[in-house]
Amino acid sequence: MNRLLIIGASGHGKVVADIASHCGYKDIAFLDDDKSLRFCLNYPVIGVSADAEKYIDADFFVAIGNPNIREKVQQKLAGMNIVSLVHPDAVIAPDVAIGRGTVVMAGAVINPGSVIGEGCIINTGATVDHDNRIEDYVHVSVGCHLAGTVTVGKSTWVGAGAVVSNNVNICGGCTIGAGAVVVKDINEHGTYVGVPAKRIEDEKMKYSENFVWGGYSS
Repeated sequence: MNRLLIIGASGHGKVVADIASHCGYKDIAFLDDDKSLRFCLNYPVIGVSADAEKYIDADFFVAIGNPNIREKVQQKLAGMNIVSLVHPDAVIAPDVAIGRGTVVMAGAVINPGSVIGEGCIINTGATVDHDNRIEDYVHVSVGCHLAGTVTVGKSTWVGAGAVVSNNVNICGGCTIGAGAVVVKDINEHGTYVGVPAKRIEDEKMKYSENFVWGGYSS
């Protein structure tokens, strides 16, 4: 197994590195554009993201919480070997498809017929039931529960503990607030909170997006 280089020495990066070690990687290092960083979870930070091209024989994983930045960085790695990582304590049905650059964390469950896109995060203890379609760069946060036949559009963030009812479609570019319950289709991108989930006003939405998407948050 090749060296694994993780781009993004953040809290999310720490979890990714831990999963990588459980998957058998022995040689793990980070790249991060914060030049003051030297270590992340006792693994060395050996350069900045632009240095990736120096390590053509390594495996790569992009551990950046912001989906838009994650997509841009992953696209810049075209031609590199971008891997997916699945914690051994996750439960994945045999027919589930998982795109490259996706991480599935400890305790997650993905049931039969589901398709997970590229660059996704299926976080700790999240459940994705049968026949879901999770598009590229989606984050299904800690303790989320997606019922059967749910579609989540590209780059949507489903907040911690949120619940999505069966047969619901969520368009791309949304933020679903922590603990929200989505019971009907969402066709307009924005930030949705509450039980049942409703779109919040523009000023609050701007604040929420700045808070959620800022920096390398996990």
